[in-house]
Amino acid sequence: MMKTRYLFLFLLTSCFLHLDAQPVLEIIKQHPAFAACNYNTYSDSLYKLTPAPKGKHPFYISHYGRHGSRYINSPKGYNIPYAMMIQAERIDELTPMGKKVLREMTTILNSSENRWGELAEYGRMQHQWIARHMMQQFPEVFEGNAWIQARSTVVPRCIVSMGAELIELTQGNPNLEITQEASNQHMWYMNHQDPVLKRAKLSPEAQKAYDKYISTRLGNSRLMEMIFKNPDIVKETVDETDFNYYLMKMGLFQLNTHLYQNTFLIDIFEPEELYRLWQIDNALWFAQYAHYKLNNNGDYPYVQRHLLRKIINDADSCIHLARHGVQLRFGHETVLLPLVCLLGINGYDLQTSNLEEIEGKGWWCSDIFPMASNLQFIFYRSHQNDKDILFKVLLNEQEARLPIPTDCAPYYHWRDFRRYYMQKINNFEKKKRLY
Repeated sequence: MMKTRYLFLFLLTSCFLHLDAQPVLEIIKQHPAFAACNYNTYSDSLYKLTPAPKGKHPFYISHYGRHGSRYINSPKGYNIPYAMMIQAERIDELTPMGKKVLREMTTILNSSENRWGELAEYGRMQHQWIARHMMQQFPEVFEGNAWIQARSTVVPRCIVSMGAELIELTQGNPNLEITQEASNQHMWYMNHQDPVLKRAKLSPEAQKAYDKYISTRLGNSRLMEMIFKNPDIVKETVDETDFNYYLMKMGLFQLNTHLYQNTFLIDIFEPEELYRLWQIDNALWFAQYAHYKLNNNGDYPYVQRHLLRKIINDADSCIHLARHGVQLRFGHETVLLPLVCLLGINGYDLQTSNLEEIEGKGWWCSDIFPMASNLQFIFYRSHQNDKDILFKVLLNEQEARLPIPTDCAPYYHWRDFRRYYMQKINNFEKKKRLY
């Protein structure tokens, strides 16, 4: 009877996300930032969570989060369409709309100068929300002189994100005992770059399949006719594909900065055009970071096996402590995405060689790693010597599913999680001889 019950629950929780959700195009119509994939903005929503099983109380949180909204990493993404526009202006080929677009591009470039990659004020706000929500949802964990261990990669935007969250926690409880650190000593698990898996990040076969997938989604003749007087004349200096792609990115990216209220560049695009951009980027993220069978035989998410092992080992130690506490880790989307895929959260361990399948099966990267995206493991027990530790996973503060059986979803038994994932990591390392 118990085996039958576990099997049913396993099959139930293995279903893919978004079966009842809106199609991506409809989401983009309501929330254009969704089209930006990893530039998607974070929601200040406090989600309703399932109460803990009777007698269980939260006592420990393990977290990995991405930095908040930032300025673009380098001017390259802006300079590509801007240079094309300047050249068209020199030969008097801009329409009145084109001239307005150029003025907007100039404003965005000037406002970003010497801030490349920096955390924006909006990014600080996002981490304040997250810290506030944690204290509201799990107040027991933050009572009294609870301990907080915070670690960040050595990248400034991650360090500032960490600081923003810690300041908010301190305001909520000045008695918290906080330690924080950003050191190269922790980069082996905080932002691991596996040379073997990274070497074949996009194989020739995978690249060919990706190029075929995006071939019908490139370009935008409507945009060219809107901005240039004679598109055929400027085609020698304006690449339609690059111009369309980077101009959309420029508009979407500003939603993360102090210019977020000015959506002029976004508004010149039709939702269907933003949707095609999303498809192009969503497929690329899957091809490079997920279980894409044409690339690394689908093994790339194992690049975060060190982080997963560290999360497990840290939790094993912390659950024996008498005091409540939190471990916060601040890093990057290129870590969070493969970690989510490795864990198989919400069906994101999808394995396929067909890029046309991923959207229909709910593999939507924008849901995984908006700015300030985070994973939280919330641990529960009835008393300090409780041997049956339960936990649940929150992806961006929403309850998530794992591909392991449970009799108390969305809660899982820690012993089951530990056994399953340690075996998964060990089997991979034994097969690949990676240590």
